[in-house]
Amino acid sequence: MSDGGHAASEDDFGDGDVVRGDRFSGGPARGFLSSLAADERIFAADLEIDRAHVVMLAEQGIIDDEVAGEILTALNVVEVEGHETLPEGEDVHAAIETAVVGQVGHDGGKMHTARSRNDEVATCIRYRLREDVLSLLETTTALRSALLDAAESHAETVMPGYTHLQPAQPTTVGHFLASYEQAVARDTARLLDAYGRINQCPLGAAAFAGTPFDVNRERVAELLGFDGVLENSMDAVSTRDFLVETVAAAANLATTVSGVSEDLVIYSNRGFVELSDDYASTSSIMPQKKNPDTLELARAVAGDAHSGLSGLLTTLKGLPRAYNRDLQRATPHAWDAIDAVTDATEVAAGAVATATWNDDALADAAGEGFSTATGVADLLAMCGVPFRTAHEVVATAGEADYDALDSAAEEVLGAPLSEFVAPEEVESALDAATSVAMRDSVGGPASESLADSLADAEATLVDDETTTTELAESLEAAGETLQTEVNDYA
Repeated sequence: MSDGGHAASEDDFGDGDVVRGDRFSGGPARGFLSSLAADERIFAADLEIDRAHVVMLAEQGIIDDEVAGEILTALNVVEVEGHETLPEGEDVHAAIETAVVGQVGHDGGKMHTARSRNDEVATCIRYRLREDVLSLLETTTALRSALLDAAESHAETVMPGYTHLQPAQPTTVGHFLASYEQAVARDTARLLDAYGRINQCPLGAAAFAGTPFDVNRERVAELLGFDGVLENSMDAVSTRDFLVETVAAAANLATTVSGVSEDLVIYSNRGFVELSDDYASTSSIMPQKKNPDTLELARAVAGDAHSGLSGLLTTLKGLPRAYNRDLQRATPHAWDAIDAVTDATEVAAGAVATATWNDDALADAAGEGFSTATGVADLLAMCGVPFRTAHEVVATAGEADYDALDSAAEEVLGAPLSEFVAPEEVESALDAATSVAMRDSVGGPASESLADSLADAEATLVDDETTTTELAESLEAAGETLQTEVNDYA
């Protein structure tokens, strides 16, 4: 032990930890205050942050190299022994420090020089949240990949399109699935955008008013793989807007996933699609049943994510500036939402990738409810009839029948339909597949338009996958650099 220090024991701290000691160690509120069990999620993050901080303290000459080596060696022991062996403490930060002091002696307490648990926990949350967001991003791009693959396979599979759940216009399975891919792509963009603001380091802000020690905040940020530091020390410890932004993005993604799930549940009911047995279940009493249970649960996760966002915002509302203990209750809302949405997105991706679409049932239903009516009205408008008048002709006919349309033209236009458009063109427009092929505007379901859209979507997906991989590799590289620096001392 350096400086004549002695190995500390639990007796040195009474019934408390290195933070509270004996003075605040008793009473029924101790358990209420403790977050140690929940802090298991940030155990590994806290150890890495401790290491980076100690390395910086040694580099700056704030603590001796020998003391730094002893502390870093003790942290390695704590890591090997695991969270479950930590001494009782108010939180993981105090428990780890108590364990280090128990090995090193009172010099172990030098690991907490020039910092507070306020900036420490804020850094731990960001450190761990980066990993969780990267995992969610990987799951999100997997869903997009499944949607695009299925869309390409069914680019010309005609299906009914609905508004208000009523037959509206024919489209294709490819166009339908691509619509969801575009939504999930925006969800991905929101998560990537949030990641940039997560990846800022609060450490060195101390309690909220900075520190008199000559710390190098940028060095700690570098060792931990952060892009930079949160400059204002009060803002650094108090803000949780990065949690709000992340949970909001996750809640939006959950809403998208809920939409995919809802449509697949409905289409399964109508015989348009069959889910793989891996993503369905049966009844305990009705052996013929095949239920889309996993998608029903994925649909429900949107409610969990929305409630998490509401809980987080409500906790943060009205807090005075700097650190308040309310924040201890804020973070679990984020962890729960991220976990649930990641699981739901993964399930949705698997369900989409393994679903079987019933081409015949879809084709039969595509023209139901006179869904090609708009195509006929468009055709008349292309031939010079004002669209609103063409709309009236088709509405008057009310059915996909040439004779009915001809009679309606006589009534509304005062002339037979053939005076405005050739009969064979009308008959063609009444066909669902032809109606789809007519819709070749940018983003439309016609095969060439859809092919262009899918190519653009694929390119964006590749870019997002590359970005996610690069972010993960950057964190891995920072971890290796930190380990190299630690090895120089321990």
